[in-house]
Amino acid sequence: MTDIDTRALDRELKRGSAELLILSLLDARPRHGYDLSKLIESRSGGQLKFHIDSLYPLLYRLEERGWIKGTWVEKPDERRRRFYKLTAEGRRVLAQQRRTWAAFVEAVQRVTGGEHA
Repeated sequence: MTDIDTRALDRELKRGSAELLILSLLDARPRHGYDLSKLIESRSGGQLKFHIDSLYPLLYRLEERGWIKGTWVEKPDERRRRFYKLTAEGRRVLAQQRRTWAAFVEAVQRVTGGEHA
């Protein structure tokens, strides 16, 4: 019997939750990519890390879908940054994803004997 490849499992879980994480953080206020990356890492206690190489393609896809809107912002003595904000369609998608994720977590907990068994 072989052990599960935990890194592969972590990658799959992160891939499946990436949109939810980004949309959730943008629900509070507009943010730029580096800020999103750092918030995910700090709020997850270092368990989740999104490298810029994977984060920006995700942001571009979300923008193409119309779920977020990016705007270039220039401030004195700072480099230009692209800030993203949630659109009305993005808020609708976020609400659905939150319901789906909550149902998934509840089902896993029932199967594994977790808190809500």
